Amino acid sequence: MNNRTDNIGFANEETAVMSLSKLYRQYGFKQFKMSKFEEYDLYAENKDFLLGSNVITFTDTNGKLMALKPDVTLSIVKGSNDTFTEPEKVYYSENVYRVDKGTHQFKEIMQVGLECLGDLDIYSVSEVIMLAKKSLEAISERNILDISHMGFITGILDGTALNDKQKRKIIDCISEKNTLAIKKYCDEFNIDEKTSNSLVVLTGIYGTFPKCVEEIKKISLNEKTDSAVAELENIYEFLKQYGCSNGVNLDFSIVNDSNYYNGVIFQGFIDGVPSSVLTGGRYDNLVHKLGKKSGAVGFAVYLDLLSRLMSDDNDFDVDVLLIYDYNATVAQLADTVKNITESGKSVKAQKVNSGSIRYRQLMKLENGEVEVLETND
Repeated sequence: MNNRTDNIGFANEETAVMSLSKLYRQYGFKQFKMSKFEEYDLYAENKDFLLGSNVITFTDTNGKLMALKPDVTLSIVKGSNDTFTEPEKVYYSENVYRVDKGTHQFKEIMQVGLECLGDLDIYSVSEVIMLAKKSLEAISERNILDISHMGFITGILDGTALNDKQKRKIIDCISEKNTLAIKKYCDEFNIDEKTSNSLVVLTGIYGTFPKCVEEIKKISLNEKTDSAVAELENIYEFLKQYGCSNGVNLDFSIVNDSNYYNGVIFQGFIDGVPSSVLTGGRYDNLVHKLGKKSGAVGFAVYLDLLSRLMSDDNDFDVDVLLIYDYNATVAQLADTVKNITESGKSVKAQKVNSGSIRYRQLMKLENGEVEVLETND
């Protein structure tokens, strides 16, 4: 599939927001609305959770330091009910303010996502991951969802006497798939051979779920890692039941800060975009850090990445540029434009071709007759 316009499911950000919002509402998620800004302390205390450390700040009239929101999840957690009677399921389409990956300048970016908070079970977690996969499928036929599990990684490391700093070094090496550095640190930190081998094997695991789940079973070392494997298997069976297990891989080089994330984590990719367009995971530790007791899982879709691809796909400003002479009547113009739009094409009608409009087809209405002057494929 070489034509990107066949690959992208949305024409623009607006249709993307509408389609994804409809998908999330189907599964009982309610829309979450928030202010454009929060107290800066919320972000300053959780900078490691954010994609970047740059935050736009200003001083409010009462002297408080405020920030234009670079993230939605923190605000949702902050305002959550922290109840265990039923899960709190919300989705959002909000503008966030962060440094754009393309321009490296601050930009107002539309972000769509969802969060599920409360006493979460395997169904709640699986449903969120299923919706992440269906979100990717709505965006593009050619998509991949890579899944990892922080519980498996930390489960292996919990069996060692490593401190947090040492664990972080190992986790960074797993992220970089640097097996030589892992071996070096294992020797330096006096990690036993079995654990060292498990970490090395784990670093190299990537591929389809059925193949890779058997590989991680062989290196599971304790109840915590066994539990992580069982959860991953249940999630995969859930995805199969919903018909969206194709393109689901295991990749344990996906790691997040264990101060925030504690379970399954994932990233979504589509053909034509070099970085992940969707990220998510279970982040109970963040919720607890903010003084609440419930669990949480969610994801975000980064529409700024999609919008660049959409604009790349849209080589034309309009399907038809219609040039009409001074003798054309309003009725003739209306009838011609109506016929073009009813055929599913966009049209711009004007008296002259200035050369600034990119069109697929150039037409001319003269003496009541329509003539095709030029066609660009």
